[in-house]
Amino acid sequence: MTATIKQFPACKGPRKTEREGKASTPARYVELQVSSNFSFLRGASHPEELAVTAAALGHAAIAVADRNSLAGVVRAHIACKQAGIRLVVGARLDLQDGPSLLCFPTDRAAYGRLSKLLTVGRRRAPKGECHLTRADVAEARTGQIFVVLPPEPDTETGREPSLAIDGSFARHLSAYRGILGNRLYLAAHHLYRGDDGKRLARLAALAERHGMPLVATNDVHCHTPERRPLQDVLTCIREHCTIRTAGWRLHANAERHLKAPGEMARLFRDHPEAVARSVEIAEACRFSLDELRYEYPDEITQGGRSPQEELEHLTWERAAERYPDGLTPKVCDQLRHELDLIGELDYAPYFLTVYDIVRFARSKDILCQGRGSAANSAVCYALGITAVDPTKADLLFERFVSAERNEPPDIDVDFEHERREEVIQYIYQKY
Repeated sequence: MTATIKQFPACKGPRKTEREGKASTPARYVELQVSSNFSFLRGASHPEELAVTAAALGHAAIAVADRNSLAGVVRAHIACKQAGIRLVVGARLDLQDGPSLLCFPTDRAAYGRLSKLLTVGRRRAPKGECHLTRADVAEARTGQIFVVLPPEPDTETGREPSLAIDGSFARHLSAYRGILGNRLYLAAHHLYRGDDGKRLARLAALAERHGMPLVATNDVHCHTPERRPLQDVLTCIREHCTIRTAGWRLHANAERHLKAPGEMARLFRDHPEAVARSVEIAEACRFSLDELRYEYPDEITQGGRSPQEELEHLTWERAAERYPDGLTPKVCDQLRHELDLIGELDYAPYFLTVYDIVRFARSKDILCQGRGSAANSAVCYALGITAVDPTKADLLFERFVSAERNEPPDIDVDFEHERREEVIQYIYQKY
């Protein structure tokens, strides 16, 4: 038997329209839903890997929004600067009484409110957890942009909860719309299970009905699809199961990785405005970690004194106890010199904070001792933070605090191991 091979003419493809024939503008897209490895046992890529890959794919910016945490944004910030792209700072908020939200602060004040919100959620929950409610988020909403995340498929059956217009998810959207205001979007991403077109249409209908624009995301958990095996292992560790028994607890495919803007535009070709809105959100969130500076607690002072006045008062008072035979001219000159420089650099609150912690430890008979370059300071010695008199050894104070270095001092204090937790709890309770 012989086979007959029929030759077909080369396929030239459909004829392009005049619009399609012109050079197209490169797609613009910013990935907003990114979990790094700081989303413990969920993200499978470091912030540095995500930043480098995003830049290589042509992204002008990338958001890192780890679960109930800002822990990954510092490394992401540094990596994005090195890669030449901008970081959009954010966090994913998993709530007790509603769908999860992506929260992006637009300015420094909003970042502070987000930090405080996460602190509240962590402090009221067991270690490793964060308990937040819609009411908590409502209190911190000023200056934030929120993106509501659709419900995840059920880990037992793989089915996605209903996206019906009158379903429970729709009711949550109504509640969010009422308490979070206008800066509210609805996320949409592909599940790659064959019905994404219908699913995106339902999400678009929900978004229109509740007055919250649809925005495209990819729910990124790794920078490349090759990290899928590691991501599965992390899931099994988190869920206390094996790969063979994990079932629907694993992601259904390896598609939750960073994609090029052009690919996201192709996936959302029926909803191009959803892709454009990712850029819209990123451009509205101009906050950068470069804006942060050391902000010391407003320590309690006596008699209406300023922090600098309080530090000077305590220093001279304690110095009289440190030097029972009287203060020599050398000691007085050194103390004045240090206090003047501390006042010039506005470091008095920091010295008062360390003094307060050491004072607490000593009041509880907890062994503690300052060390390092702080031993060069006569003020630290007078306050009892260190045990070395620098005026006897001619130690240089500028090695500890210097106007030329333009960085805050670092006072290292060791506490006895067995009672260190008491000091930590004191700091939590007071600050």
